[in-house]
Parts: sequence; C-alpha cells; structure tokens
Amino acid sequence: MMFFPTFTAATEHFRRQLKAHGKWVENATWQGMDVSAKPEMRMRELSFQSFQVPMPYFGFMMAEDIKPNLPWADNHFEERVGGEPINPGVEWANWPWGNSADKFRDENGQFNHNYMERYWPKYAGADTPPFINHGIRFQYGDLNDVVSLLEREPLTRQAFLPVWFPEDTGAKNGRVPCTLGYHFMVRNDHLHVVYYIRSCDLVRHFQDDCYLTTRLALWLLDELRKRDNGWHNVSLGLYMMHISSLHCFANDVPQL
Repeated sequence: MMFFPTFTAATEHFRRQLKAHGKWVENATWQGMDVSAKPEMRMRELSFQSFQVPMPYFGFMMAEDIKPNLPWADNHFEERVGGEPINPGVEWANWPWGNSADKFRDENGQFNHNYMERYWPKYAGADTPPFINHGIRFQYGDLNDVVSLLEREPLTRQAFLPVWFPEDTGAKNGRVPCTLGYHFMVRNDHLHVVYYIRSCDLVRHFQDDCYLTTRLALWLLDELRKRDNGWHNVSLGLYMMHISSLHCFANDVPQL
C-alpha cells in the first residue's frame, strides 16, 4: 500500500498517474443510463488503487490539505450525520454538479438511495415510526450503533458502517452506491479508518470523498469523547482507502 505524508501529495500523485498510465474503459452504461453513444462518457481508469495518509487532527487542517468543494462538503457532512434518513435532503442541489444529480430523482423527488438513508437505515423508507427495518434475523444498526460498539469495546474489529446493502447486489435498480463502507479500528491510542469504495471519479469526487470520510472519523471520535473522557487520550490515526476504479471522464482529462 502506498503511503503519502499528506492528501495533497496523494491527489497530485493520482492525477499524474491517471494522465500518464490510465487505461480507456468504454462502459455501455453509467448510473444505469445508456451512454454507449456518448464518447465523452469514456473513462480513463486506474484499477485497484490503495493508499494511506495520516489524518490531520482538526477539521480546518483537513480542509486545507484535502481541498474539498467548500462550503458544500461541510454542509453536506452535517446533513449526513444529522441522525435522520432524509431523502433527497437539501445539499445535493448545491453540489457543483447538482444539475447532473437531479436527473436521478424519481417521481416523488427522491433518489433510490443516499448517504443519509444508509447512515441511518433503521427508519429509512418507513411510513410511520416506530417501525424499524430488519435484516434476516436482527434489526438494522446505524452510525450511532457503531459509536456505541466502540464505547463498549474500544479494541473491537467489528466497527464497520456499511453503505452497500444487499438490495444493491446485482444492480437491479441501476444506480447503486459508490461507497461500500467504512471500517473503524483503534490501535495504540489512534482511531484509524479504512474506506472501501468501488468507483471514484478523481476530478469530481475524490477530494470530497476523502474529506467527508476524515470528517466522519473526527465526528466519531468527538462523539466518543462526549461519552467517556478516556477517549481524549485517543487521536486520529491513518486514513486508508481502497479504490477498485479510480477514473475520470474523457472531457475531464485536460483538468488532470
């Protein structure tokens, strides 16, 4: 796994590599849409990229290093961790490419999934609480349950927040999450996060994805510190990211 001292260094590396060594991939569909007749939708791709970066300790340091789309990323992060499975939410429309996202809303103005529903799935799609969604044998967990697990068992290996759900398997609904999930683990008084993502657009999403995940790790640590002062002895550790397809569209290659 590649190590970078900063997110800026990681971003610059992948931009150089994608421009110089990326391979062209011509998918027939994108987000469930037929793009076979759209040459601009060709993708330049690096496959199976993994790297790690030490996480900055504070949110403003993360922003300075990662350079996400601000203020959108901060506003959308608050939406993600707000505790409600809202769909569509507000901030999708303020994303720099919000006009593109609008094409994927249904007749009720909703998306077939979003991060708020996947972070807080207990009541997602429920008509009237206290209905709680269930899996095969147990009720769904959510982001607060990940916090509670770490509070009970700080050294657990089970603190995983899934974003890819069984209903996404086989892509029956066309549009599915890019993020697979986040694994949090504490070792040597550091909270580390491993971010698994199947598909990531280097130009339009990569920096926002990195920022939103580091903010999530910081949020998790802050929540734990509210519950137990002992967590003030724990610092943010490594950010590790595994990307199956790191790419950009043909029209965006000049921006590399």
